[in-house]
Amino acid sequence: MIASDKRLFCFGLGTSALALAGGLKAEGWRIAGTCRSGEKAAALAARAIDTYRFDGEAPMANPGAALAGATHLLISAPPGADGDPVLRWHAADIAGLASLQWLGYLSTTGVYGDRQGDWVDEESPLEPSGERGHRRVAAETGWLDLWRRHGVPVQLFRLAGIYGPDSNALATVRAGRGQRVDKPGQVFSRIHVDDIAQVLRASMAKPNPGAAYNVCDDNPAAPEEVIRYACELLGLTPPPLVPFETAQLSPMARSFYDDNKRVRNDRIKGELGVALKYPDYKAGLQAILQGER
Repeated sequence: MIASDKRLFCFGLGTSALALAGGLKAEGWRIAGTCRSGEKAAALAARAIDTYRFDGEAPMANPGAALAGATHLLISAPPGADGDPVLRWHAADIAGLASLQWLGYLSTTGVYGDRQGDWVDEESPLEPSGERGHRRVAAETGWLDLWRRHGVPVQLFRLAGIYGPDSNALATVRAGRGQRVDKPGQVFSRIHVDDIAQVLRASMAKPNPGAAYNVCDDNPAAPEEVIRYACELLGLTPPPLVPFETAQLSPMARSFYDDNKRVRNDRIKGELGVALKYPDYKAGLQAILQGER
């Protein structure tokens, strides 16, 4: 099959989806997907990406035409209080898509919950600690049901904290929001958006329906370490450590500290043959800064 016969449709054209789509489009793939606003649709149209309006509150208009010829589907729309919006409105459309060769669902490592700093892998039980994590587990279950019942080629990708050129610790420090929050023992796993794209592409080349993959780098690290290193790269004095209890954090940001775990990524390496471009946050931030020059 020549490249022009391949069509990627993304439910949600956010950072991760566009990182994947950009590389594929350069190789002749046709790219389409959903967005919520006319402004975003216009910006994507300028990049020759076909867009369809979908906000999760109602189905797409004429989904048959929108999905026609899609060989690959990427689902990055998050679940809400009413469940997964794509499954809610378009499960039957996807199940009937004869052209489909691969479907990737972007989940989160939040499905593992809090492990008090211990390691998890894809075989670890799913024990989410918050509402967002419970919604993700339910969504994963729904997508796997679509595979089991209808043979839809579903793969799950559990993403760690995403960063890249558009969102990173360097930008946080420059904006004056670079707190060094001190919560002893706390670590987070991270992943550069370019590495997300290469993991997805590796899976497309070697589909394994029903599989789940942790998508993270090799170095779970304390958030204050990352801010300190960003300051070092920028030649700035790091801000002082602030106790977690008194840190200026939004309720959303504070909730992320409820989970403390280290995430293994052996499966993307062993099964998919991925060699991370940015195996830790230092390599990633160095590359982002270099790319700005």
